[in-house]
Amino acid sequence: MTTVVPFPRRREPEPTRPEPLWREVVGAQLREERRRRGERIADVAARAGVSPQYLSEIERGRKDPSSEVLAALSGALGLRVLDLTQRSSGRLAARAVSVGRPTGPVALAA
Repeated sequence: MTTVVPFPRRREPEPTRPEPLWREVVGAQLREERRRRGERIADVAARAGVSPQYLSEIERGRKDPSSEVLAALSGALGLRVLDLTQRSSGRLAARAVSVGRPTGPVALAA
C-alpha cells in the first residue's frame, strides 16, 4: 500500500478594505474640526470663499480640493495646512498599521 501524505491547506488571505483615499481622510479631518468647533458648513464655507455644497462634497471625500482650497479651509477653521496634513497622514499611518501593511513616509501631493 501507498502512504498518503496530506498537504497543508492554503490559507485564504483575509479580505481587507482598501486604503482610504487622501481626499477621504482630509475631508474627514475637516469635518471633525468643524464639528469640534460647533460650526455650520455654511459659515466655514463663507469664510473660506467656497460654496457650502462644495465644502460638503470635500468633507464626504467626493471632491479632491486644490492646495489653495485646502489652505483657505484650514485657515477658516483656524488651522495651518501643516496641521491638517499631519493629522491626515497620522490617520493613514494608523490605518496601515491596523491592517498589517508596512508603514513608511506618506507622500503628499499638492
